[in-house]
Amino acid sequence: MKREETKQNKGFFALNLGVILMLIALALSNVVFAQPGGGGQQGPPQPPTTKQIKKMVSELADEISLNEEQEALVLDMFIEHFEEVEDLMDGGRPDRDEMEALETKFEKQVCEVLTEEQQEQFLEYQEEQKGQRGPGGGQGGQRN
Repeated sequence: MKREETKQNKGFFALNLGVILMLIALALSNVVFAQPGGGGQQGPPQPPTTKQIKKMVSELADEISLNEEQEALVLDMFIEHFEEVEDLMDGGRPDRDEMEALETKFEKQVCEVLTEEQQEQFLEYQEEQKGQRGPGGGQGGQRN
């Protein structure tokens, strides 16, 4: 009879040990997955590539009805703007005030080549784009 009780105790102990080990493994896996991974982007997003800039300007041209001359001028302004952004980012995380000043300057430059109606549409478009990017959002990459 003692042998049977010993076998039952060993079986019960092994079952409890197995359950405990599974719970520990589950708890540890949740901790590991909760940690920020190396795959996520750290810091500000990279400026868009030239190809991405051309696509953005093309979409903007359709959205606010730019003529060919305006589209060419705005494309040059976008490229110059993102080169300036890239220069600011070379030293690490850029200063928020500097970035905001650069954005304001860029928007004023673009508005100078637009009609009043296009200016309103452009500023609305910019706000929509900022909303879509969200915090830390945006697509970037290396310049082509």
